[in-house]
Amino acid sequence: MTFVGGRQAEVVPDKELLSRHAAGDPHAFAELVHRHRDRMWAVALRTLGDPEEAADALQDAFLSAFRAAGRFRGDAAVTTWLHRIVVNACLDRLRRKTLRPAVSMGDDAALDSVAPKSVDPTSAHELALDVTAALQQLPFEQRAALILVDMMGYPVDDAAKVLEVPAGTIKSRCARGRARLAPHLLHLRNRRLATNVESAEEGGGNPK
Repeated sequence: MTFVGGRQAEVVPDKELLSRHAAGDPHAFAELVHRHRDRMWAVALRTLGDPEEAADALQDAFLSAFRAAGRFRGDAAVTTWLHRIVVNACLDRLRRKTLRPAVSMGDDAALDSVAPKSVDPTSAHELALDVTAALQQLPFEQRAALILVDMMGYPVDDAAKVLEVPAGTIKSRCARGRARLAPHLLHLRNRRLATNVESAEEGGGNPK
């Protein structure tokens, strides 16, 4: 259930919510934000690597979406349209300000919320920091493609719609991005191997 127009109702499709917002419904856009903010925030944070910059970019994106709702043509999913706006907002901020590649430590909860799940929360947080910092070494186009496909789980065709490029370009950017990331993340692979060896020694078995 969701609330639209101040009353409880069946779940309304995204496109209808956007149409209602464009027609003047004061509650429809808030429902869209509620549905999609977490994933949009994750894209912004991974792309920019800085919680403050990501928060500003997300605010810019929502404001742009709020104003542009009437121009939505309906030829793509609303989520695709929203994520395209987020990516563009991130790109605009990168163009206006050169970000340091180091990751801000000011928002641990935000980083942990998009980190891979792990039995050891400290390990998961460290992994999130390592990956986010490494991503900042990539050109924006490769970074955005990897975030959408490898981290957010988008199919290549959907990522292509978000970034408005052919699917083959997404595949190429991901391949080049992964190759450039590998040297920066080699220590993570070595750390996993060491952990496997230690676990095997403790259990009396062979390392996997």
